[in-house]
Amino acid sequence: MVAGMKKPGLRGERQAAHSGAERGLLPAAQEAKNDSHGNAAPAASSPFAGFARWSGRPDAGDCLHYFTCRRWVLMGPALLVSALLMGLISGTLPDMVAGLCMALGMALCLPASIYARMERRVVHNGWQRYPLLFVAILLPMMLFGFGAARWTNLHPHLGWEVTVNIFVIVVLMATALLENRLTSIIAATIGLWGGGSLHAGSMASFTLLTVGTVIGLLMAIRQARTASSQSNRHAEREREQRRAEQLLHEYEQTGQGWFWETDRQGKITYVTRSIAALLGSTVSEMEGKPFTGMFMLEAAGQEGERTLVFHLNTRSSFQDLGVRAATGEKDERWWSISGRPVLDQFNNFMGFRGSGTDLTEKRRSQAHVTQLARFDSLTKLANRFQMSEWLEKILTSPRIETRACAVFLLDLDRFKAVNDTMGHPAGDALLKQVAERLSNTVGDRGRVGRLGGDEFQVILHGAQNREGLAHLARRIIENLSQPYTIEGARVTIGASVGIALCPDDGMTSDALIRNADLALYAAKGGGRGRHHFYDEDLHSDAKERQQLEQDLRDAIASGSLELHYQPQVRTTSEKITGFEALLRWNHPVHGYISPAKFVPVAEETGLVAQIGEWALRTACADLAKWPEEVRVAVNVSPLQFANPALPAIVTSAIAAAGVSPGRLELEITESVFLGDDRTTEAMFSALKNLGVRLALDDFGTGYSSLGYLKKAPFDKIKIDQSFVRGATIQGSRNGAIISSIVNLAEALGMETTAEGVETLDELDLVRMLGCSHVQGYIYERPLNAQSVLAQLADGLIAVAKGPRSARATRQTMLRKVALEHGPHSYEGTIRNISQHGAMIEGLWNVPVGTTFGVHLADDYVVMATSRWCKEDRMGLEFGQPLELDGNGAVLFTPVRPRREKSETAPLRRTA
Repeated sequence: MVAGMKKPGLRGERQAAHSGAERGLLPAAQEAKNDSHGNAAPAASSPFAGFARWSGRPDAGDCLHYFTCRRWVLMGPALLVSALLMGLISGTLPDMVAGLCMALGMALCLPASIYARMERRVVHNGWQRYPLLFVAILLPMMLFGFGAARWTNLHPHLGWEVTVNIFVIVVLMATALLENRLTSIIAATIGLWGGGSLHAGSMASFTLLTVGTVIGLLMAIRQARTASSQSNRHAEREREQRRAEQLLHEYEQTGQGWFWETDRQGKITYVTRSIAALLGSTVSEMEGKPFTGMFMLEAAGQEGERTLVFHLNTRSSFQDLGVRAATGEKDERWWSISGRPVLDQFNNFMGFRGSGTDLTEKRRSQAHVTQLARFDSLTKLANRFQMSEWLEKILTSPRIETRACAVFLLDLDRFKAVNDTMGHPAGDALLKQVAERLSNTVGDRGRVGRLGGDEFQVILHGAQNREGLAHLARRIIENLSQPYTIEGARVTIGASVGIALCPDDGMTSDALIRNADLALYAAKGGGRGRHHFYDEDLHSDAKERQQLEQDLRDAIASGSLELHYQPQVRTTSEKITGFEALLRWNHPVHGYISPAKFVPVAEETGLVAQIGEWALRTACADLAKWPEEVRVAVNVSPLQFANPALPAIVTSAIAAAGVSPGRLELEITESVFLGDDRTTEAMFSALKNLGVRLALDDFGTGYSSLGYLKKAPFDKIKIDQSFVRGATIQGSRNGAIISSIVNLAEALGMETTAEGVETLDELDLVRMLGCSHVQGYIYERPLNAQSVLAQLADGLIAVAKGPRSARATRQTMLRKVALEHGPHSYEGTIRNISQHGAMIEGLWNVPVGTTFGVHLADDYVVMATSRWCKEDRMGLEFGQPLELDGNGAVLFTPVRPRREKSETAPLRRTA
């Protein structure tokens, strides 16, 4: 590229790069063919040894490398014209010597092309070039000068004033033809005037010629050095430019980026070929079209596209703007573009020039990262981080009135049982269905998120009515409590909800979440399927629980815990065979605290293992004081059972007390079978090898499988009191269940103990059904160690004392009913119900004695009377008892009249 030549823009630059790429690297001998001016390309110079040169036009001003040129052939006709002018002016002709000299000088200029090719075959700084300079330039000019001087001296009419002017014209012609080749121009000048001086032969002329020659040589040397430096810099600059263009071309070809250029009207003048193909067009077709047509600018909400239009209109630079490509593909394609305005030398706007890269994969990765960071991967709901962020945004709103909101915290009831019995995949499938139902129930009223595990959160923005929130909470509980189908099995769970409101219950996210969590804890503590609003009492309850934990730690440290013992009586002989050790805590301030209150605290805080070991050692120590035929039963928690050191602890307790291992009975619940089978079997084997007895506690209320009975070496099965209570009620199926358990135990060679027997009717029933042992208030309440010793001193006979029958049990539920009072109809929710009455929620301040018609079913209305009312709850007494099913549960169907036996024909078995 000729120095100083304007660049034709990106299109011309890319074409030059493409052209260079197609030509490749040319040898020095071949470069001369590309010189349209007759100049051969330079050979590889020493500063760039080892680096192949780009082909390109030679530099006409490089006089060090080019002494001759093809245009020197024109010097022959120029000398001929000069000789003709001399003849016409003087009217004379040169003699033979002068004519021959001048003709020979003209002839030596004609093979200029040969001289140029010969020079290109010689090293640029070799001595062979100087004889060529002498023959091609200096000698022809010297011969012409000598002949012209001889002609002038022979013919006085010619005169030196004409010859000198002719010499000046010849020098100017040589300077024009040799261009900036200062060395060659000096050689031509010295040769011309030197030839004239040779003919004159005077000392003065030779002296002046010598001085001029020296000055010319000095100038030539200086110019040569300057030209060499300029040539090297130009070659380096051209090499870098060519390399940059080739790298840009390769960059485009790899698809990593692309380039574009527009004119001052915003129309495309250049775009990378691959981008044009991606847009379904060619480069030539896209030229002249608006640059903005490459993007989908009509897509709303794309800030990058609006910014692009702004920059194009204001002619300002921009960088890394994300825009959507107008490719028409099904999947979106995004580009990042940068550009700057192009100005000419007069600061006139010429258009834009810039580059672009593909953003599609980056945006997809960012979207995936955002999905992982802000959404729950299982349910696709918002995660804890996003819910916290949204709540914080509401609470920090500039306007106070827009900060009102309500927070629901939800916890699923009985979810862990599904996870443990059916496996984690089933639990995950259940969580997905729960998330879908919860989202559908809340709808557009708020945002739903999953905090982790089976915990969910709902945030409702804006001022909320407590009655409306209660209605939504009941709908959520009701919808989540409907049966699910998981892997072909029918699964039923429940939900508890805690509610906190802003600004009533807190103005910060931490306060709202804490208070909603306290409300949730209160809802779970009040039973399953409930919702609870936060109130100040809950805060005091939490403080009380924290204080209870601290007091429990102090009680363990100070030895304030006690063991009470409840006798286990054989049904056939009514003799005491053993006692069950029950934990009691006599608080120094609150007195005896129920185990149902402090045992869960011990389990949550990890104190249960320490308490369990103490109970085991204390029970063995007390056992040592009892008769040999009396045993002691000690409960072992699942955490204790999972401890590999349990056999060693049991051995140490037995050895320290000095009792027989067979007198110690360890009661284990079914939940231990939810762990690793091998570990469980190994623990059972280790305990049984110690010689202790094993009892299965609370049978039928936990793990639903009976497979563990095949391997577990139990000596006794304890029937849970939930089966004993209500067993004597007409229509109850509990008796059949007890009978089945007894038969199963007898078949496996195990004893049975019926727990919670409180009435004589229940005692008669379990004795009739074959239970080997009985435990309950019917014989004795739990006794302290001293009372046990006193009772054993009187003998082992136990006497049953208690009521004949028990009050009908109540059934807890959550069921919508309609209540009619005169012409008015109300909606309520049954919280619990029995044969004779129910507690209904939803009606406020109902006077005692108010009569209602309760619609238990579409065609079943029962008359009832209110007996008490507190806030939105009231107790109703039915006008007539309700029917019960086989399990003792209330039937929501009309009472059917009983038919006489004579109305029913007996069934006969046919062959």
